[in-house]
Amino acid sequence: MSDPSPARAAAPVLEVWCELQCPECRDALDDVRALRARYGDRLELRLRHFPLEKHKHSFAAAQAAEEALEQGRGWEYVEAVLGRVEELDRGGEPFLVEVARELGLDAEEFDTALIDGRHILIVDADQAEGKAIGVSGTPTYVIDGERLDGGTSQDGLRARIEEIADRLLAGQD
Repeated sequence: MSDPSPARAAAPVLEVWCELQCPECRDALDDVRALRARYGDRLELRLRHFPLEKHKHSFAAAQAAEEALEQGRGWEYVEAVLGRVEELDRGGEPFLVEVARELGLDAEEFDTALIDGRHILIVDADQAEGKAIGVSGTPTYVIDGERLDGGTSQDGLRARIEEIADRLLAGQD
């Protein structure tokens, strides 16, 4: 017996290439929040890591974000850290663990994850893929195969993302 309801198409994916020690990524949070508010679960926002060498805590922050994702609060953690970039600059890994504690996450597990490096392969893979597709700075967005670089300016990016997302969603009807 077949299921009478049609299979729901997978939500379009917006990859957000981000670095948690990046002031421009912090500035892009308003756009990310607006996109989440507009589309909800109709658009999947996927965090991708692109730690920059000029920021010494960015690789650890990417690993911490992966731990937060594993604990079910990834975007909340990302927003909390990005909102306090200067504190991350000064505080490093202890600051990352403290933010986890403040959000009610298992801070001891964060500490252990940063020590044992369980998320390093994910971060390395993201960084390698980013380089392969031409990501050179953050934030960078990829939707429907189109790369939109936001490192120098966010102007017009949200409108372009919405235009592509609306087209993709209209094609699902």
